[in-house]
This record gives sequence, C-alpha cells and structure tokens, in this order.
Amino acid sequence: MATTDRLALDYRLVTEACGVFDRSERGKLALTGTETKTFMQGQVTNDVEALTPGTGCYAAFLTVKGKMEGDLRILDTGDELWLDTERVSLQPLFNMIQRYKLGADVQLGKRTLEQGLVSLLGPDSRRLLGAEQLPGAEHANRRGTVGGVEVLMVTTDAGVDLVCDAEHTGALLEALTALGAEPVAEEAAECVRVERGRPRFGVDINQSTIPQEAGLNQRAVSFTKGCYVGQETVARLYYRGKPNRHLRGLRLSEPAATGEVVRRGDREVGHLGSFAVSPRLGPIALALIRREAAPGDSVEVGEAGQAAEVVELPFPAA
Repeated sequence: MATTDRLALDYRLVTEACGVFDRSERGKLALTGTETKTFMQGQVTNDVEALTPGTGCYAAFLTVKGKMEGDLRILDTGDELWLDTERVSLQPLFNMIQRYKLGADVQLGKRTLEQGLVSLLGPDSRRLLGAEQLPGAEHANRRGTVGGVEVLMVTTDAGVDLVCDAEHTGALLEALTALGAEPVAEEAAECVRVERGRPRFGVDINQSTIPQEAGLNQRAVSFTKGCYVGQETVARLYYRGKPNRHLRGLRLSEPAATGEVVRRGDREVGHLGSFAVSPRLGPIALALIRREAAPGDSVEVGEAGQAAEVVELPFPAA
C-alpha cells in the first residue's frame, strides 16, 4: 500500500502532470479475418461495424438474459480488432469467441502474455509523447515509436495507453521516465478511476449486473445497431423499465473496505465496490445502490454503521 505522502504525490502527478503505471496484467486478444466486425457486432453491446481504422469503442458482452459476463475495449487498428478486458473476464470472452465464431472467417489470437500495456495518466500525457496527431477522442489509436520501441498509442479518458511487445515493456517504461513521466502506484490510478465513476468488472459490477444499472448505456450500448446477445432485456429496460439499482458514489466519514454492507435505515441497499482515499475528496467509494437510496441521502456502511452520503457520478469537486 502506498503511504499517505506517496499517494498525495502520485495523485498530483496523475491529475496535474503525468504518471506512468504498468497494466500489462489485463487480458488481451486480437481478431483478424474478413468477418471479424460482423461477428463481434452480434456478440457485444456497442456498434463494432461503425468503427473505422484508428477508432474504437467500449462494450459489454452479455448472457441471453442481459446480464454482464464482462466488459472490454475494442480497437480497430487497421489490420485487426484488438481487445482488452479485465483479467477475470478474459476466459469468458475467449470462450465466447471460440464457441460462436465457428464457420466464420475469424481468427483469434492470444496477446495477454505476448504484449505489455502501459498507461500514461495525467493532462501532460499527450504532450510528453508529442502525440498531437493522436485525436483526443477516447479510443483513438495509431502506431508510433517511443524511445525506439514500436507501440500502439491509444487515447483514454485519463491520458494515453501504450501497447508494445512484452519483451520491450521495460525499455518502454525507461523511455517514458526519461521523457518526464513519473512512476506511480496503483492506488493513485484507482483513485482517479473512482473519482471519475468508472466501474471495474469483478469489483463494482459483476455477472448479476445489467449495463443500465451501472450507468453504462451511454458509453457501451448502441440502441440503433442490429441484434446481439442479451439485447431484448437491455432494450426493454431502457425503453419501458426502471432499474432497481444504480451505480452511485459514496462520500464516507472514514475508510471502509470493499464488500461492506450499505444500509438505509434497517434495509440493506447495496455493498461497497471500489474504495479510495482521495487527497481531494477524502474517503470515497463506488457501489451499486438500490434506487430508494437517492443522491443526497444518508446511508450507513459496515457493522459500525459509519455515515456516508450518496452522490451522483462522477464525484463533484470538493
């Protein structure tokens, strides 16, 4: 765990300058073949067929009942569809593709161990790379070179991701620090994610979650594309229903732990997901909360019943 002083320094880097963090553990796959977009169009929630080289999207893949099996980023690099996902959902994603691509011109390549993934976080990320030609839109991507290492540069909501061959990850990290990026601990990266209200599959959302409950419709779901697995449930809830839960922020009076029960009065309304101590906001967390606990309401967390306030996401300024 990072110390308080270290966290404050790292947080300042990722919010005011540029920090670098190795995220190579994420699951990574690649699809090639003439039918890759058509195939993925029928498997995930977003509009893959609308992608053009150098663009990408965020999506979920679902059960037939509309529950999430995982989420993923899909990039059209020009010569392949490149996918990355949380490690916990890598095997379900791999299995889904393997099972349903039979008879289609789709080749599946494993990249998790073959490629490194390094994140630059902070407002100076693109300037540090000299990546003025990399569009600011999230998921925009292009190939380039950093310190002699060939990379795929990808615009993120918080900076730039760099993908390289695994054996060059160390050299890439050295090149980035030489350019001025400072290594930061995972706690700082997670703190920024929690503040921005971006849920993490396996922590904040899971196989019981429908995308709308997690506030993912705008980012991850197309309501104009053709059919995909789980579409009926997602569309019905969007047009005619109200989700029973919503992803909310919690402002806590003291630190807490993932998994702790959230109550409103004598009723259990959720469980804590990601938790962070923000240098700007203090103790904060994400949680899927039943709709009767609305933003502005007070709730109690854990056995001690510490006070917390429910807030809309992303977290507002202090």
